Amino acid sequence: MTYRDVLRMGEQKLSMADVAESGLNAWYLFAHCFSMDKNQFFLRGEEQAPELAVSHFNRLLDFRRRHIPLEYITHETEFMGLPFYVDESVLIPRQDTECLVEEVLKVCGGKDVLDLCTGSGCIGISLAVLGNCSSVTLSDISGAALEVAERNAEKNGADVYMVKSDLFQTIGGKYDVIVSNPPYIPGGVIEGLMPEVREHEPRLALDGGEDGLSFYRSIISESRMFLREEGMLFFEIGCDQGMAVSKLMRAAGFCRCEVKKDLAGLDRIVCGQIGGEHV
Repeated sequence: MTYRDVLRMGEQKLSMADVAESGLNAWYLFAHCFSMDKNQFFLRGEEQAPELAVSHFNRLLDFRRRHIPLEYITHETEFMGLPFYVDESVLIPRQDTECLVEEVLKVCGGKDVLDLCTGSGCIGISLAVLGNCSSVTLSDISGAALEVAERNAEKNGADVYMVKSDLFQTIGGKYDVIVSNPPYIPGGVIEGLMPEVREHEPRLALDGGEDGLSFYRSIISESRMFLREEGMLFFEIGCDQGMAVSKLMRAAGFCRCEVKKDLAGLDRIVCGQIGGEHV
């Protein structure tokens, strides 16, 4: 089979398995297996593909046909222009979360930052690499997630601290900024999600309790003890949670609470500050 035949075969297999964006998924798996970019494919498409690599490609296609997410198959993804390793112990970083990082980057220079519920470490590591922070601490209840985060810190040369903690249980000291992308999907909604999410991404990182707000309540109520005066708290939220989360923050004494939107124009970030005037 030529390289062009192999790619066409992959597209057909994924399409027949009802994989969304089957052509794009087939290309990413093809590029991963054959270490080939679009320019090389254009030049070499009619060459015969090595049988061993074709067999490997077919194995990866079988994984994707079972709706295992592409990133868990290749163990590769990109976030904020940085490379990250992922496996099924952590959520796959989403582009929406880059909006959260971009907001924190505006204020984190020279500050001590805590990334709570860090997962793959994509938020905290991006801040450590791009944000000129004084320090960045990554925390998660999952030891497996922290192993992934540590691997990603090494991959990106990020100087960060790691703490295994159930929210603030074993956190010490105070911070200028706390940022978190906590589990926020209502428990009853998870079974209706696409199979890539409900069957493969860690439920521990998805389930936000009956109304999706359980972790926000806990973090907001405890965070004041770990924030310095004028310290800031940033959250990623579900697109319908902006009003509820900002209300919780105001009730807990946070000031300057704002709801910010993602690139699609949906509510995605809530932030607030300790001290100052209530607005």
